[in-house]
Amino acid sequence: MTYCPDRFTRLDYCQYLVSTQINYTLTYFADHARRWSHDMIGRYLAREKITPRLLWEAVRGEVDTSPNGYVIFDDTVLDKNHSAVIGGVRRQWSGNAKGVIRGIGVVSCVYVNPDTDQFWIVDYRVYDPDVDGKSKIDHLQEMLRNLGHQKKLPFQTVLMDSWYAARPVMRQIEKLGKIYYCPIKKNRLVDDTDGADPHRRVETLSWTGAEEQDGITVHLKSFPAGHRVKLFRLAISTDRTDYIVTNDLDQTSSVDTQKECAVRWTVEQFHREAKQLTGIERCQCRSARMQRNHIGCAMLVWTRMKQVAEETAQTIYQVKFGQLSDYLIQQLKSPSVLYR
Repeated sequence: MTYCPDRFTRLDYCQYLVSTQINYTLTYFADHARRWSHDMIGRYLAREKITPRLLWEAVRGEVDTSPNGYVIFDDTVLDKNHSAVIGGVRRQWSGNAKGVIRGIGVVSCVYVNPDTDQFWIVDYRVYDPDVDGKSKIDHLQEMLRNLGHQKKLPFQTVLMDSWYAARPVMRQIEKLGKIYYCPIKKNRLVDDTDGADPHRRVETLSWTGAEEQDGITVHLKSFPAGHRVKLFRLAISTDRTDYIVTNDLDQTSSVDTQKECAVRWTVEQFHREAKQLTGIERCQCRSARMQRNHIGCAMLVWTRMKQVAEETAQTIYQVKFGQLSDYLIQQLKSPSVLYR
């Protein structure tokens, strides 16, 4: 967008999110910017409409695509447990907090190029069923359709959490001709007997040594007759076992399956960086629209800092906190407070 110094714009707010290190409130912004009042900044956030389309416009020229690309879907909860009444906040499970908290849910779509080991956030949705009536699965399916129909991004594999390992999602991926790897819950009902026995909980299956290595072919309950997926049992640790399903029936290695699933950590990295470096969950505005605009700006800020990190061969943390180094250098040369 064109920068106009005479009025407050998205560029100004994003620059604040890039520059501030601890406090992300509008009051703190107004106190330090001095050109704009708290009310002026608040009016901008209240009337603006920053959408995921703006994120795609910012990142589309940066994405280095690959026919072997991965698309990863996952959600995170922006913690609002200690905030006053805020629009869009609801009680929901947080994997980070390992419990139910008050927060704003965000479903993210990350694109990974395995050839260059790079990744980009290319889409997101704010989970607010009271406003749009959409579930998290609805949001995932919408973003998945947009990947092919609008964004035209080439990819081969879709990775997602067990929450999204639902029949509509898995069938949609199959119809697109893509491969998926996703964990399923231990109580998911499967049949490994070709209909000879009833479906049973996946955790009750017996595994031979060869099956542990090669996987087994099963039918998931509620899927069409004759539909098959490959199931792998991965012992992640002494107290954790993951059950992974894939529609790649040619997959015969539990080691390779674990490597495929490990790529999903990328979206966790994105969520951690966004929370630590952009203040995405630190907005205290009460309006749901203001919260959405803040989230959109935080997504844009992460994208820009990621670009700078790539251009300067730094980590995104060095880009953010390097500003403090510049400040310290300046203060040591010309202290604003002298010690005597």
